[in-house]
Amino acid sequence: MVVACALMLALALAAPPAWTQPGDGGVVADAPTLGLDVLGATPTLAFYGDHGVMSITVPVPQGLVPESVDALVEMPVNVGVGTITATQDDRTLSRVPLPPDGGPVAIPLTGVRIDDNAATVTLRSYLVPIEGYCLDPSNPLRLVNTAVRYGGVEAAPTTVADFLPPVLRRLNLYLPESPTRAESEAAMRLATTVVAHYGEQYPEVTVKPLGPDQNSPGPLERTVVIRESRDAGVALQGDAGVPALQITGSADALSDQVRMLTSDVGRLALSSKAVAGPLQSSPVLPADVTTLRKLGQPGVNATALAPQVTIGLDQTRLGRSAHNIRVHLRGSYTPLPSSVGGDLVASIAGETIDQWPTDESGVIDRWVNVPDELLQRYLNLGVAVRIAGNTGRCGEFQPITLTIDGDSPVQSTAANPPLPGGFQSMPQALMPQVDVGVDEGFDGTRRAVALMVALQRLSARPLGITVMSVGDAVGSANPAVLVTADGWSDDRITLPVNATSRGQITVSYVDGTVNGTAEEATITLDPARPFGSLQTVYDGDRAVLVATSTHGPAQLDDLLNWINSDVKRWARVDGDALVAVPDRSPVVVATGAATQPDVVTAEDRFPWSWVLLGVVAAAALVGATLITLRNRRARGRP
Repeated sequence: MVVACALMLALALAAPPAWTQPGDGGVVADAPTLGLDVLGATPTLAFYGDHGVMSITVPVPQGLVPESVDALVEMPVNVGVGTITATQDDRTLSRVPLPPDGGPVAIPLTGVRIDDNAATVTLRSYLVPIEGYCLDPSNPLRLVNTAVRYGGVEAAPTTVADFLPPVLRRLNLYLPESPTRAESEAAMRLATTVVAHYGEQYPEVTVKPLGPDQNSPGPLERTVVIRESRDAGVALQGDAGVPALQITGSADALSDQVRMLTSDVGRLALSSKAVAGPLQSSPVLPADVTTLRKLGQPGVNATALAPQVTIGLDQTRLGRSAHNIRVHLRGSYTPLPSSVGGDLVASIAGETIDQWPTDESGVIDRWVNVPDELLQRYLNLGVAVRIAGNTGRCGEFQPITLTIDGDSPVQSTAANPPLPGGFQSMPQALMPQVDVGVDEGFDGTRRAVALMVALQRLSARPLGITVMSVGDAVGSANPAVLVTADGWSDDRITLPVNATSRGQITVSYVDGTVNGTAEEATITLDPARPFGSLQTVYDGDRAVLVATSTHGPAQLDDLLNWINSDVKRWARVDGDALVAVPDRSPVVVATGAATQPDVVTAEDRFPWSWVLLGVVAAAALVGATLITLRNRRARGRP
């Protein structure tokens, strides 16, 4: 759990204790109310039918106790009376009537048991329709803006093992003003490890230089100082409030401390200081055959008149860009009587990809092929039972239970070039190990951390990271992320969108290729306008992501803030380039350059590329503000 992770640190190296430390200890949380989105879950709970069931697991920081689940009730139509209960195991914690016309409700959790810093509670709804009416099976009872109200005061950590809380709002990283490569890599490893650990809580990550007048962290925030030093170790610093965590050591020792975060060693750091020895780590190579359970789904089931389940297929969990994906559906459904006909349907985004009739056995044993043209980073494979016949006045026909087992095999092969291409191939096309090329200096590290955090938010697997110079990463054979804020000049990699200091912008692959040569479109702006960009390139047999600008580092900073401010929006970005000009919302460009397919129609590319040129030109001529980019907390969900 988080406690184990908490171990986190073992990273920094460098300099004697003469460095200025961050400010006073952090503030502990005092009886907070936290939305389910902050806790890593969806804030809207839906209960279908006259008897709905849903379980929620609530993380519980030490010293706090969950007192109630608070929400706004949206009642379905034709309901006369409604009740909701909270249970744990065989105990009823509370039973609450639902407001007939909707409104706020508080569901007490009195006496809830906490195991390993978490409490799991089952909520059950009971709805009675108005006499003479039926409940609409497609119109559920909804609890919206759901939050957990805690009582008590958070206990400040006293050991390294307890440093990371079950709920983390922000991680503040402090580095020397001129970080070494080891310090930069340690910061990136730590940031991505923590982001991967907390998943859909999406904690904010900041990187700041060590110096005077540092602000104290707020509730459910943590501060870590990383620096290179002869003395290796991870130690709590400060006696007031929530202490900071300091990670020191040589270059090799810092790497060992970071790896410790993903191991069980952290559970043993039951003191205010710990030193990690050498820890071996190697990338997890993807397999051609896995199971739904290994992809994070132990199995799915639904009971209804026409049940349907959703199977998430996440390429980041496959650990690579994949295609030829096949799922061997294994499971069961309630056999139908002879008076009722039915079939099973497999679909993606509403498009049927397979269907077959039900039979008297009630057994599901069928291979379903996922068409390559429907592939995305994440996709949902829906499986449903459809029936036809007399099901009674209000659907009183016996409900059907549909189950898909977690041991259902999933086959795939590596996609080279990635499918899909562009941003939808990220970060899985960078797995299992990515070289990160970074400009020298603090700002280069800060930008690289921001970009790697944004990529990690899209991935269920931790990203393997090796930090090096931009030139070395360009020359590497491995997938690469390149961060250079002052312009791109390395002709070994051609970007889809390029610009000169004289204001000329070139977009490649506007109309595909002619005799193997890329078609291009150009426009010259007067005066020239700086822009920041993220661009994907398929370079030979590897994927590359480039973060750069036309000598406008502020525009690149705005773009990095934009992708981190809304994870759901960032997850939807498609195309090959994302371009930000001053006082405009970023523009997505789909040039086809990422995968260079053999057949791409003009409609797929031409409008988007020319739209980019038009938008940039409009920004230069008009300067109208559509959206001003601001640094905001990440609150979205992919």
